Amino acid sequence: MKSVSNATLLSAALFLTACDAPPSDGSQASAEPATDTMRMAALRDAAIASGFVRAEALAIPVDPARRDAGRLIFASTKMSLNQSISCRDCHLNEFGSTDGLPNAVGAGAVGHGAARMANSEGPILPRNVLPFWGRGSKGFTTFFWDGKVSVEDGKVVSQFGDRAPSGDPMVVAAHLPSVELREMIADTPTVRDTLVTEDVDAARTVQDELARRFADDAEIGPRLAAAYRLPAGKLAFGHVADALAAFIRDEFRIRPTRLEAFVFDRGQISRTELAGGLLFYGRGRCSFCHSGPYFSDFDFHAVAFPQAGFGKNGFGIDEGRYNVTLDPADRFRFRTPPLYNLSSTGPYSHSGSVVRVEDAIIAHFDPLRLIDTKDMSIRERADLYSRLGPASREPLPSALTDAEVRSIAAFLRMLDFKGPS
Repeated sequence: MKSVSNATLLSAALFLTACDAPPSDGSQASAEPATDTMRMAALRDAAIASGFVRAEALAIPVDPARRDAGRLIFASTKMSLNQSISCRDCHLNEFGSTDGLPNAVGAGAVGHGAARMANSEGPILPRNVLPFWGRGSKGFTTFFWDGKVSVEDGKVVSQFGDRAPSGDPMVVAAHLPSVELREMIADTPTVRDTLVTEDVDAARTVQDELARRFADDAEIGPRLAAAYRLPAGKLAFGHVADALAAFIRDEFRIRPTRLEAFVFDRGQISRTELAGGLLFYGRGRCSFCHSGPYFSDFDFHAVAFPQAGFGKNGFGIDEGRYNVTLDPADRFRFRTPPLYNLSSTGPYSHSGSVVRVEDAIIAHFDPLRLIDTKDMSIRERADLYSRLGPASREPLPSALTDAEVRSIAAFLRMLDFKGPS
């Protein structure tokens, strides 16, 4: 698959930042209210049968004191060993809890949005930042693009092996970014010589230091200690991660949407949205994977998106789930992304290679429309061929017209909601 240069990534980021046009979901006619009661009833029934529920059914209550400590931790550069990046730097409200970039920019970067990629020395990371909506809520137990934290047979499966720091997958997931090289730890010779190992103890060495920092912080330390009813000297990184998880769970919980109002309260839907919803659950076959309360089956599938950046495996290649399982059947498969707040969480795909929601839909049934093969090398064409194979074995939708694609995109925008300010 064609690897996109840093300059191209920056161009995409600038385009996304500058794009103020309204969603391309059709003309004014698209806003005309639907009146076909039978089709409306069919869509309500399909959504409920696919697992859609009210937002309030998904929330997990959190301890307010722990959430408050987690809010400060989320915004603190003390979470980085080099104190050069915070969680908030890549998960911004203005970009729907992402960074607005095709690929994330890691430790040492400055600024937000396109400026973060253009004006800093931070390393460009191989994947697109995932939004946080619904993370850790009821039933949301598979994390990251490649599912490197999940629950199987009631047990948390992660890079920690049988030494998982918590039985809560959200808390385990909160442990990982702080020890990810280049993401929150600057890749220096000292770090490589002393900390880059395959031993979990190296991660604990880093996190013990981070826990000491937070315990010693004049603002965070007392709040964290009070939240866990411990003296500051007894605080461990597990408490830091637990507080962070509490904040993320509550701050980014799913809120009511227009789709919820339509399905459960007989709210209004436009003719275009109705047509898109029936396609989503019908001939479009979107709900084969985008099912359940989060519009994700939390399984792993292959879609032949263009590849932006150098990829997790280098040379413009990202083998996805295979990097976790080492099962050849998992090559190029990624976790089905949930679909809330799509309008504000672009660009899309594991490498952020697609700017428009409509193009993300097209990639599922006509991926070659999005790829320019004229200047691809032999390696890039071979990678494209490898990616098309697994993608062709997925439950593909029938070919959709551009108008049908726009109607599905309009339906998906019914899952937008206003998050924290």
